[in-house]
Amino acid sequence: MRQVSIVRCAIVDPHDNFITNKQHHGCGILGAPPKASQMFPADHPFRIANFRAYWLSRFAGTVALSAMSIIIGWQVYSIARDVHHLSIKEATFLLGMIGVAQFVPLFLLTPIVGLVADTFDRRWIVRFTTALLVATTVMLGTLTWLHALSLPMLFLAAVMIGLARAFSGPAYSALAPNLVPREVLPTAIAVSSIAWQVGVIIGPSLGGFLYAIHPDAAYGTSTALFLIALGMIFLIGKVPQPQAQADHRPLHRIVEGFRYVRRNRLVLASITLDLFAVLLAGATALLPVFARDILHVGSQGLGLLAAGMGIGATSTALFFSFRPMKTNVGLKMLIAVIVFGLGILTFGTAHLILPSHAFYLALAGLIVAGCADMVSVYVRSSLIQLHTPDEMRGRVSAVSQLTISASNELGEAESGLLGSLLGPVGAVVFGGVGCIVITILWSRLFPELRLAKSFDPPEILESAPEHGVIQP
Repeated sequence: MRQVSIVRCAIVDPHDNFITNKQHHGCGILGAPPKASQMFPADHPFRIANFRAYWLSRFAGTVALSAMSIIIGWQVYSIARDVHHLSIKEATFLLGMIGVAQFVPLFLLTPIVGLVADTFDRRWIVRFTTALLVATTVMLGTLTWLHALSLPMLFLAAVMIGLARAFSGPAYSALAPNLVPREVLPTAIAVSSIAWQVGVIIGPSLGGFLYAIHPDAAYGTSTALFLIALGMIFLIGKVPQPQAQADHRPLHRIVEGFRYVRRNRLVLASITLDLFAVLLAGATALLPVFARDILHVGSQGLGLLAAGMGIGATSTALFFSFRPMKTNVGLKMLIAVIVFGLGILTFGTAHLILPSHAFYLALAGLIVAGCADMVSVYVRSSLIQLHTPDEMRGRVSAVSQLTISASNELGEAESGLLGSLLGPVGAVVFGGVGCIVITILWSRLFPELRLAKSFDPPEILESAPEHGVIQP
């Protein structure tokens, strides 16, 4: 007679958000195929359904937004040169102003959007802002199809994108830590960065390629991707939210976010280093200028150049997803930012260093810069998320987003302004050198960053409650 054993199975709540360490041996149907989530290690964030939906939404949205950015930049530069017959320097200045148009709403709304992310359901904030991006893409696509597109409408679209990003950024950043346990968060950040960086690779290349075929194809694809991103956000179930605060002092809570960043010198150093380094060395606004008038590679070459940093960043993010950084995180971030500046210098002077293969050397410089930038992003994101209490993550993320956007969008404006004064090559060289100088200075001003050995948060955070209220 065959021996039969009865194993008592634990009942698992289907609404649990996190995978625990409990193993339920003997449960389930014998021989049943493993679920898709079981293909990943037990401590991998992809084991969590909510995080998978979050990752897919971020990936699709980033592809669409990156494609839109390169399309808008190309249309602004082309209309300025072909329709308004502006010079290279004048058209370059307009490219920089597109960055300002995106930054202004974010700058004005930063004190509010962080509080909104800490008060309301973060899922719905992302849903509303993604819907706004869908409407913006449809508007530009329709105007392009009707041959009615103009510079004012492109600038209006940039403002709408800036408005959507202002609210979605803190909500997205603050939502991720609520989807995974604290010990999995560094891996989740690396995996989430893969979605972003792969999107940065595919988006510009896809946008440039489809636009070269037909503008309607580019805008139609971007609209479809935004709709996919919206659908994935609706699949995210109940997630923890910070405990609602009834102090009825919203202005005080807003100021608390800025005060926390100012008091925590490690977080302050991480945020401000990115602000000034990328503000100076951000060369993405000048890519249409280099593609059209310096490297002479057209819109398809523009897509490859725009994907260059993403190629390097994705390779680094993939490495971190399997082998997370654990030691000397501050020093590695400082070294990475210096390498970033050197990569930007290589891009800006490639046509002078190696004229016969200038495009390939410029692309290689951007790839190296992308690798270094991913190291900086990985360290900064991990430090900010792990060193910030959950009830303040929305406000601190808003401050972080303000500095990131200032470095990106105002960096584009700075590049455009310097490009109109020094020429595009002079602007890139100035930015690369400035990035290296700022990094050396920051290593002296903030020894806390240079001496940071790991991502371990302060004891006060480790002992604090990790989760808040479940939103219906």
